[in-house]
Amino acid sequence: MLVFSNLFMTYAWYGHLKTLENKPWYIAALISWCIALGEYMIQVPANRIGYTKLSLGELKIMQEAITLMVFIPFSIFFMHQSFKLDYIWAGLCIVGAVFFIFRGG
Repeated sequence: MLVFSNLFMTYAWYGHLKTLENKPWYIAALISWCIALGEYMIQVPANRIGYTKLSLGELKIMQEAITLMVFIPFSIFFMHQSFKLDYIWAGLCIVGAVFFIFRGG
């Protein structure tokens, strides 16, 4: 559910830069808010379910890892941005964050 909700939110945050580039910003904002509502309808129950098994920190770090996993393909395939080696380094930092939050220490 978190992956699916993140697809919605990534599109709401950045998709308008491509699909609504010729529209006024307030039109893009209204459309993005509508998309974000769909995202929240998925994300809120996902977090409620996740919080029954994960701590708040674990849930947040997992969400950040999912965000990066969704954002990189979105930026490359939908927004036609070049792949950057920095994506690898950012991903490794997130992997480190996941390790430290879930290591149980």
